Amino acid sequence: MTAETLFQVASGAIVPGWLLLVLAPRARITERAVLSGLYSLAFAAAYLVLIVTFVPSAAGGFSSLAGVSRFFANPWLLLAGWIHYLAFDLFVGAWETRDAADRGVPHLVLVPCLVLTFLFGPIGLLAYFGARATAAKRRGPNGA
Repeated sequence: MTAETLFQVASGAIVPGWLLLVLAPRARITERAVLSGLYSLAFAAAYLVLIVTFVPSAAGGFSSLAGVSRFFANPWLLLAGWIHYLAFDLFVGAWETRDAADRGVPHLVLVPCLVLTFLFGPIGLLAYFGARATAAKRRGPNGA
């Protein structure tokens, strides 16, 4: 199997997790698979396999931008980096979903934040914190 094929598989396999967060945040399958962190852990395991397999022979490193560029010139390590993003972004999206439910942030307010987290990671997290603060102000000091 090629790195490109695994890229396609991983990119497609993450989508159901995000769809569950957006469309069925309170469903039992969402709670067990995504909100529990299990879905992200599966991607973390794939990341571990790639890192253990390909880092020992890797050129470059993390001490300079040029070194990072050399490191990620290896398509298998670039794939590992991509899977790193997929795992962490979904984990953050699951946290946002749990936190929103705990704090009474309306799900329709959360959904754009989830989309931004899926597409742009930290921008979605920033959006969620903004949405959370706005929702808290609307509820007032007593949560009403």
